[in-house]
Amino acid sequence: MPIAKTVTLIASVLLLTSASHSDDLSQQIVQNRMGNLIVYADPGANVQIEQVRHEFWFGAALSNWMFQPGNTSLDAQKYKEVFLENFNSAVTENAVKWYSMERRKGQVDYSIVDSMLEWTDENDIPLRGHNLFWGVSQFVQPWLKELSDDELREAIRNRAITMGKRYKGRFVEYDLNNEMIHENFYEKRLGSGITKQMTDWFRQEDPDTPLYVNDYDILTGNRLDDYVQHIRGLLNADIPIGGIGVQGHFHGETFDADALQKSLDVLAQLNLPIRITEFNMPGQKSVYYKERRAKLTDEQEKQKAEELVKYYRICFAHPAVEGILMWGFWEGANWIPTSSLYLRDWTPTPAAHAYRDLVFNEWWTKYDGKTDDDGHCQVKAFYGKYRVKVNDKVKFVKLEKKDGEKTVSFLE
Repeated sequence: MPIAKTVTLIASVLLLTSASHSDDLSQQIVQNRMGNLIVYADPGANVQIEQVRHEFWFGAALSNWMFQPGNTSLDAQKYKEVFLENFNSAVTENAVKWYSMERRKGQVDYSIVDSMLEWTDENDIPLRGHNLFWGVSQFVQPWLKELSDDELREAIRNRAITMGKRYKGRFVEYDLNNEMIHENFYEKRLGSGITKQMTDWFRQEDPDTPLYVNDYDILTGNRLDDYVQHIRGLLNADIPIGGIGVQGHFHGETFDADALQKSLDVLAQLNLPIRITEFNMPGQKSVYYKERRAKLTDEQEKQKAEELVKYYRICFAHPAVEGILMWGFWEGANWIPTSSLYLRDWTPTPAAHAYRDLVFNEWWTKYDGKTDDDGHCQVKAFYGKYRVKVNDKVKFVKLEKKDGEKTVSFLE
């Protein structure tokens, strides 16, 4: 076969494969992310259904500086405004980390955490706490390393009890001990039993808030087996792991879609909810991780948007995934600035437009119609909160995945 025809044939096969994969994801999204919203009213009544919020977490990390008490800068105001326009959930980027809260022994700063919680409470934003402990040595305060074993155990106990008591019920979930498969200073010093003690001490004060594991290089497939074995070990030790956090930034300018899909499938077998906890595109293995002042060309910005959409589609389609949280969205406060949705002057990037088109257009339900002759109206809708209006009456309802459908009646 001539080379030109061979190349054309290969390109056609790849295009068909890609289209087929996209169709499969679309079908999975309908199957896993949509239910039935059923309205009963008088026959022929006007029915308007408008989505208010997704049940699925489309979130982002909150920067410390933006919530520093007394920060009334225009950027801080814009940051919060743009956040609310784009996201329905949040995670603390650095505020809850032990080294951030207690840099010096006995001098605990709660101000930024309290400021974030006040704002998220006011705006009905669920907030996850990242993290109670982090056993990677470079993130363990020098004063902790200088303690004796008994003193270290007591410091851990005090941290767990204090956080559980002070913020009981305020956070939706916590990362228990960050990146344990990479390094665990606390276990090295005190033995494997310290992880169980951490959870026991915390749950004395807050028995209900789920505790997640969280780690990286999992969705690449490189440490997937290690992570599964680690989680099974924790569960077998009666450590109440409530969910699986997987960081979504250990890739370059692109990512391996097959590895992502496979990793999610394998993790789902543990029957725990999954959150993509730290998403950046481009990611940590790109040149932009170190070249913080680098700028993307128009073509690179286009590629970034395309990669973001592909990543989000795979995750949104997967039944075990309950949310994706970006690890920064504004160039002025982002770990990898080029991965931002918004530039330093708040100009939206192509990725911002692509993200918003997915979340608030393609994956957003809006309906305008009438009940049938039996006074019945059924709409296929994404799981979330809805404003339902029939004639001049309005009701707010939640269509939740655990139920599959929601019925709302406007009959007297």
